Amino acid sequence: MKRLFFIVLVFWVHHAVAQNENVRLKPVVDSFVQHYNDKNYEGIFNGFSSSMKQHLPEDKVREFMGGLHSQAGKILDREIIWSQASQSSYKTLFERSTLIFEIAIDKEGKINRLLFKPYVADSTPELIRNKSKLNLPFKGAWMVIWGGDSPELNYHVESNAQKNAFDFLIIGRDGKSHRTDGKNNEDYYAFGQEIIAPCDGEVVIVVDGIKDNTPGMMNPLYVPGNTVVIKTSNGEYLFFAHLMQYSIKVKPGDSVKEGQVLGLCGNSGNSSEPHLHFHIQNVEDINMATGAKAYFDRITVGGELKVDYSPIKGDIVQPVD
Repeated sequence: MKRLFFIVLVFWVHHAVAQNENVRLKPVVDSFVQHYNDKNYEGIFNGFSSSMKQHLPEDKVREFMGGLHSQAGKILDREIIWSQASQSSYKTLFERSTLIFEIAIDKEGKINRLLFKPYVADSTPELIRNKSKLNLPFKGAWMVIWGGDSPELNYHVESNAQKNAFDFLIIGRDGKSHRTDGKNNEDYYAFGQEIIAPCDGEVVIVVDGIKDNTPGMMNPLYVPGNTVVIKTSNGEYLFFAHLMQYSIKVKPGDSVKEGQVLGLCGNSGNSSEPHLHFHIQNVEDINMATGAKAYFDRITVGGELKVDYSPIKGDIVQPVD
Protein backbone atom coordinates (compact mmCIF):
# COMPACT_ATOMS: atom_id res chain seq x y z
CA MET A 1 0.00 0.00 0.00
CA LYS A 2 1.40 3.37 -0.92
CA ARG A 3 1.41 5.73 1.99
CA LEU A 4 0.13 8.59 -0.16
CA PHE A 5 -3.34 7.14 0.10
CA PHE A 6 -3.23 6.80 3.87
CA ILE A 7 -2.76 10.10 5.65
CA VAL A 8 -3.97 9.27 9.15
CA LEU A 9 -5.52 12.53 10.29
CA VAL A 10 -8.89 10.94 10.91
CA PHE A 11 -9.17 7.36 12.02
CA TRP A 12 -12.87 6.57 11.93
CA VAL A 13 -14.34 5.72 8.51
CA HIS A 14 -18.09 5.37 7.99
CA HIS A 15 -20.29 3.53 5.49
CA ALA A 16 -23.94 4.35 5.02
CA VAL A 17 -26.56 4.72 2.34
CA ALA A 18 -26.14 7.55 -0.14
CA GLN A 19 -27.69 10.83 0.99
CA ASN A 20 -27.70 14.54 0.26
CA GLU A 21 -24.48 16.48 0.57
CA ASN A 22 -24.23 18.66 3.67
CA VAL A 23 -24.89 22.27 2.65
CA ARG A 24 -22.37 23.65 5.13
CA LEU A 25 -19.62 21.37 3.86
CA LYS A 26 -20.29 21.67 0.15
CA PRO A 27 -18.55 25.04 -0.47
CA VAL A 28 -15.54 23.87 1.55
CA VAL A 29 -15.30 20.66 -0.49
CA ASP A 30 -15.82 22.53 -3.77
CA SER A 31 -12.99 24.90 -2.83
CA PHE A 32 -10.72 22.02 -1.80
CA VAL A 33 -11.33 20.18 -5.09
CA GLN A 34 -10.66 23.35 -7.12
CA HIS A 35 -7.40 24.04 -5.26
CA TYR A 36 -6.34 20.39 -5.61
CA ASN A 37 -7.03 20.26 -9.34
CA ASP A 38 -5.20 23.57 -9.83
CA LYS A 39 -2.28 22.29 -7.70
CA ASN A 40 -2.82 25.28 -5.43
CA TYR A 41 -1.59 23.52 -2.30
CA GLU A 42 -1.12 26.81 -0.45
CA GLY A 43 -4.86 27.38 -0.90
CA ILE A 44 -5.57 23.97 0.63
CA PHE A 45 -3.30 24.74 3.58
CA ASN A 46 -4.95 28.13 4.12
CA GLY A 47 -8.28 26.33 4.52
CA PHE A 48 -7.01 24.28 7.47
CA SER A 49 -7.83 24.89 11.11
CA SER A 50 -4.97 26.04 13.34
CA SER A 51 -4.57 22.58 14.89
CA MET A 52 -4.55 20.98 11.43
CA LYS A 53 -1.85 23.41 10.30
CA GLN A 54 0.20 22.50 13.35
CA HIS A 55 0.03 18.77 12.69
CA LEU A 56 0.32 19.01 8.89
CA PRO A 57 2.66 21.89 7.93
CA GLU A 58 2.50 23.41 4.47
CA ASP A 59 5.54 21.51 3.18
CA LYS A 60 3.88 18.22 4.14
CA VAL A 61 0.67 19.31 2.40
CA ARG A 62 2.64 19.98 -0.78
CA GLU A 63 4.40 16.63 -0.52
CA PHE A 64 1.24 14.64 0.08
CA MET A 65 -1.08 16.41 -2.36
CA GLY A 66 1.59 16.52 -5.05
CA GLY A 67 2.18 12.79 -4.68
CA LEU A 68 -1.54 12.08 -4.77
CA HIS A 69 -1.94 14.23 -7.88
CA SER A 70 0.90 12.48 -9.70
CA GLN A 71 -0.52 9.04 -8.89
CA ALA A 72 -4.28 9.54 -9.15
CA GLY A 73 -4.60 12.69 -11.29
CA LYS A 74 -7.33 15.30 -11.08
CA ILE A 75 -10.66 14.83 -9.31
CA LEU A 76 -13.36 14.33 -11.95
CA ASP A 77 -16.46 13.60 -9.90
CA ARG A 78 -17.64 12.70 -6.40
CA GLU A 79 -20.62 10.81 -4.99
CA ILE A 80 -21.78 11.30 -1.42
CA ILE A 81 -21.65 8.16 0.74
CA TRP A 82 -22.62 9.65 4.09
CA SER A 83 -22.90 13.10 5.57
CA GLN A 84 -23.23 14.45 9.10
CA ALA A 85 -23.29 17.90 10.67
CA SER A 86 -19.60 18.59 10.18
CA GLN A 87 -18.18 15.74 8.10
CA SER A 88 -18.82 13.86 4.88
CA SER A 89 -17.49 10.91 2.94
CA TYR A 90 -17.37 10.66 -0.85
CA LYS A 91 -16.74 8.01 -3.46
CA THR A 92 -14.36 10.11 -5.55
CA LEU A 93 -13.45 9.50 -9.19
CA PHE A 94 -9.93 10.62 -10.09
CA GLU A 95 -8.38 10.40 -13.55
CA ARG A 96 -6.55 7.20 -12.66
CA SER A 97 -8.21 5.88 -9.51
CA THR A 98 -11.34 5.75 -7.38
CA LEU A 99 -10.82 6.67 -3.74
CA ILE A 100 -12.76 7.33 -0.58
CA PHE A 101 -12.35 11.00 0.34
CA GLU A 102 -13.41 12.08 3.84
CA ILE A 103 -13.39 15.60 5.19
CA ALA A 104 -14.50 17.31 8.40
CA ILE A 105 -14.68 20.96 9.40
CA ASP A 106 -14.71 22.84 12.70
CA LYS A 107 -17.22 25.44 13.88
CA GLU A 108 -15.47 28.13 11.82
CA GLY A 109 -15.73 26.07 8.64
CA LYS A 110 -12.01 25.25 8.60
CA ILE A 111 -10.82 21.77 7.60
CA ASN A 112 -9.71 19.79 10.65
CA ARG A 113 -9.62 16.26 9.24
CA LEU A 114 -8.85 14.62 5.89
CA LEU A 115 -8.56 11.06 4.65
CA PHE A 116 -7.93 9.46 1.28
CA LYS A 117 -8.06 5.67 0.90
CA PRO A 118 -8.90 3.14 -1.83
CA TYR A 119 -12.59 2.66 -2.51
CA VAL A 120 -13.84 -0.85 -1.75
CA ALA A 121 -17.50 -1.82 -2.03
CA ASP A 122 -19.00 -2.65 1.37
CA SER A 123 -19.43 -6.41 1.76
CA THR A 124 -18.82 -6.70 5.48
CA PRO A 125 -20.87 -9.05 7.68
CA GLU A 126 -23.87 -7.75 9.58
CA LEU A 127 -23.53 -7.50 13.35
CA ILE A 128 -26.29 -5.80 15.35
CA ARG A 129 -25.23 -6.72 18.91
CA ASN A 130 -22.82 -9.06 20.67
CA LYS A 131 -23.60 -12.76 20.85
CA SER A 132 -20.78 -13.46 23.29
CA LYS A 133 -21.48 -12.93 26.99
CA LEU A 134 -19.45 -9.93 28.10
CA ASN A 135 -18.34 -8.70 31.48
CA LEU A 136 -17.20 -5.13 32.04
CA PRO A 137 -13.57 -4.57 31.00
CA PHE A 138 -12.47 -3.28 34.42
CA LYS A 139 -12.90 -3.76 38.14
CA GLY A 140 -14.66 -1.40 40.50
CA ALA A 141 -17.17 1.36 39.76
CA TRP A 142 -16.79 3.50 36.63
CA MET A 143 -19.03 6.17 35.14
CA VAL A 144 -20.30 6.09 31.56
CA ILE A 145 -19.38 9.51 30.19
CA TRP A 146 -20.67 8.73 26.70
CA GLY A 147 -23.01 5.86 25.90
CA GLY A 148 -26.41 5.36 24.31
CA ASP A 149 -28.17 5.75 20.98
CA SER A 150 -28.68 9.51 20.62
CA PRO A 151 -26.25 12.40 20.05
CA GLU A 152 -27.19 13.85 23.43
CA LEU A 153 -26.11 10.65 25.18
CA ASN A 154 -23.28 9.63 22.90
CA TYR A 155 -21.36 11.79 20.45
CA HIS A 156 -19.96 8.59 18.88
CA VAL A 157 -23.27 7.96 17.08
CA GLU A 158 -22.04 10.02 14.13
CA SER A 159 -19.33 7.44 13.46
CA ASN A 160 -20.39 4.19 11.82
CA ALA A 161 -17.63 2.16 13.44
CA GLN A 162 -18.00 3.80 16.87
CA LYS A 163 -21.73 4.46 16.90
CA ASN A 164 -22.33 2.25 19.95
CA ALA A 165 -19.08 3.05 21.75
CA PHE A 166 -18.64 3.83 25.43
CA ASP A 167 -16.26 6.18 27.20
CA PHE A 168 -15.67 5.19 30.83
CA LEU A 169 -13.86 6.98 33.64
CA ILE A 170 -13.80 6.97 37.44
CA ILE A 171 -15.46 9.67 39.51
CA GLY A 172 -14.46 10.52 43.09
CA ARG A 173 -16.81 11.42 45.94
CA ASP A 174 -16.58 15.08 45.00
CA GLY A 175 -17.91 14.33 41.52
CA LYS A 176 -14.57 15.01 39.85
CA SER A 177 -12.50 12.54 37.83
CA HIS A 178 -9.23 13.69 39.39
CA ARG A 179 -7.51 14.60 42.63
CA THR A 180 -5.86 18.02 43.21
CA ASP A 181 -5.79 20.27 40.13
CA GLY A 182 -5.86 17.53 37.49
CA LYS A 183 -2.80 18.82 35.66
CA ASN A 184 -1.05 15.43 35.64
CA ASN A 185 -2.30 12.08 34.42
CA GLU A 186 -1.48 10.58 37.80
CA ASP A 187 -4.10 12.89 39.35
CA TYR A 188 -6.88 10.99 37.55
CA TYR A 189 -8.54 8.04 39.25
CA ALA A 190 -8.76 6.04 36.00
CA PHE A 191 -5.10 6.44 35.04
CA GLY A 192 -3.18 3.20 35.52
CA GLN A 193 -6.24 1.08 36.30
CA GLU A 194 -6.22 -2.43 34.86
CA ILE A 195 -8.22 -3.02 31.68
CA ILE A 196 -9.30 -6.64 31.41
CA ALA A 197 -10.70 -8.97 28.76
CA PRO A 198 -14.50 -9.09 29.02
CA CYS A 199 -14.56 -12.58 27.48
CA ASP A 200 -12.26 -15.16 25.91
CA GLY A 201 -10.80 -14.33 22.51
CA GLU A 202 -7.77 -13.84 20.28
CA VAL A 203 -5.72 -10.67 20.15
CA VAL A 204 -5.60 -9.42 16.54
CA ILE A 205 -4.26 -5.86 16.87
CA VAL A 206 -1.95 -4.19 19.36
CA VAL A 207 -0.67 -0.62 19.17
CA ASP A 208 1.72 0.37 21.95
CA GLY A 209 4.20 3.21 22.26
CA ILE A 210 1.94 6.24 21.70
CA LYS A 211 2.78 8.85 24.33
CA ASP A 212 0.18 9.72 26.94
CA ASN A 213 -1.08 13.27 26.54
CA THR A 214 -0.83 16.02 29.09
CA PRO A 215 -4.42 16.46 30.40
CA GLY A 216 -6.27 18.95 28.25
CA MET A 217 -4.15 18.21 25.16
CA MET A 218 -5.03 15.70 22.42
CA ASN A 219 -3.21 13.81 19.67
CA PRO A 220 -5.31 13.76 16.46
CA LEU A 221 -2.59 12.06 14.42
CA TYR A 222 -3.46 8.63 15.85
CA VAL A 223 -6.93 9.02 17.32
CA PRO A 224 -7.32 5.78 19.33
CA GLY A 225 -3.85 5.92 20.86
CA ASN A 226 -2.54 2.68 22.35
CA THR A 227 -4.98 0.01 21.30
CA VAL A 228 -5.95 -3.64 21.74
CA VAL A 229 -8.45 -5.42 19.50
CA ILE A 230 -9.75 -8.87 20.44
CA LYS A 231 -11.69 -11.21 18.14
CA THR A 232 -14.26 -13.42 19.85
CA SER A 233 -15.35 -16.90 18.76
CA ASN A 234 -18.56 -15.30 17.43
CA GLY A 235 -16.70 -12.97 15.07
CA GLU A 236 -17.05 -9.80 17.16
CA TYR A 237 -14.10 -7.43 17.38
CA LEU A 238 -13.71 -5.76 20.78
CA PHE A 239 -11.86 -2.44 20.54
CA PHE A 240 -10.03 -0.88 23.52
CA ALA A 241 -8.47 2.57 23.02
CA HIS A 242 -6.42 5.25 24.82
CA LEU A 243 -4.38 2.78 26.88
CA MET A 244 -1.25 3.82 28.77
CA GLN A 245 2.02 3.89 26.85
CA TYR A 246 4.00 0.63 27.15
CA SER A 247 1.40 -0.89 29.48
CA ILE A 248 -0.05 -3.48 27.08
CA LYS A 249 0.63 -7.03 28.23
CA VAL A 250 -0.59 -9.00 25.19
CA LYS A 251 0.51 -9.34 21.58
CA PRO A 252 -1.22 -10.26 18.30
CA GLY A 253 -1.95 -13.98 18.14
CA ASP A 254 -2.31 -14.39 21.89
CA SER A 255 -5.32 -16.26 23.23
CA VAL A 256 -6.78 -14.38 26.18
CA LYS A 257 -9.16 -15.51 28.88
CA GLU A 258 -11.99 -13.58 30.45
CA GLY A 259 -10.59 -11.40 33.24
CA GLN A 260 -7.02 -11.40 31.88
CA VAL A 261 -5.25 -8.04 32.09
CA LEU A 262 -4.75 -6.44 28.68
CA GLY A 263 -3.06 -3.22 29.77
CA LEU A 264 -3.64 -0.10 31.82
CA CYS A 265 -6.00 2.82 31.31
CA GLY A 266 -4.16 5.78 29.84
CA ASN A 267 -4.55 9.09 28.04
CA SER A 268 -3.10 8.42 24.59
CA GLY A 269 -4.48 9.44 21.20
CA ASN A 270 -7.30 11.94 20.76
CA SER A 271 -8.05 11.97 24.48
CA SER A 272 -8.14 14.98 26.80
CA GLU A 273 -8.07 13.01 30.07
CA PRO A 274 -7.45 9.40 31.14
CA HIS A 275 -10.40 7.18 30.24
CA LEU A 276 -11.28 3.95 28.46
CA HIS A 277 -12.94 3.92 25.05
CA PHE A 278 -14.61 0.57 24.28
CA HIS A 279 -16.72 -0.54 21.35
CA ILE A 280 -17.60 -3.61 19.26
CA GLN A 281 -17.26 -3.73 15.49
CA ASN A 282 -18.06 -6.29 12.80
CA VAL A 283 -14.64 -6.56 11.11
CA GLU A 284 -11.04 -6.13 12.20
CA ASP A 285 -10.28 -2.98 10.19
CA ILE A 286 -11.94 0.02 11.81
CA ASN A 287 -11.74 1.82 8.46
CA MET A 288 -14.23 -0.69 7.04
CA ALA A 289 -16.18 -1.51 10.20
CA THR A 290 -19.71 -1.00 11.42
CA GLY A 291 -20.27 -0.75 15.14
CA ALA A 292 -22.48 -3.16 17.09
CA LYS A 293 -24.35 -2.49 20.31
CA ALA A 294 -22.64 -3.92 23.41
CA TYR A 295 -24.69 -5.61 26.12
CA PHE A 296 -23.03 -6.78 29.34
CA ASP A 297 -24.21 -10.05 30.84
CA ARG A 298 -24.51 -9.17 34.55
CA ILE A 299 -23.56 -5.78 36.00
CA THR A 300 -24.75 -3.40 38.67
CA VAL A 301 -25.96 0.07 37.70
CA GLY A 302 -26.15 2.46 40.61
CA GLY A 303 -26.06 -0.59 42.87
CA GLU A 304 -28.96 -2.34 41.07
CA LEU A 305 -28.40 -5.65 39.27
CA LYS A 306 -28.92 -5.48 35.50
CA VAL A 307 -28.88 -8.49 33.16
CA ASP A 308 -28.03 -8.21 29.46
CA TYR A 309 -27.79 -4.45 29.78
CA SER A 310 -26.28 -1.75 27.56
CA PRO A 311 -25.30 1.25 29.73
CA ILE A 312 -26.06 4.86 28.90
CA LYS A 313 -24.48 8.20 29.75
CA GLY A 314 -24.45 8.90 33.48
CA ASP A 315 -24.67 5.27 34.61
CA ILE A 316 -22.31 4.16 37.38
CA VAL A 317 -21.49 0.59 36.40
CA GLN A 318 -19.65 -2.15 38.26
CA PRO A 319 -19.02 -5.86 37.61
CA VAL A 320 -20.90 -8.42 39.68
CA ASP A 321 -18.37 -10.25 41.89
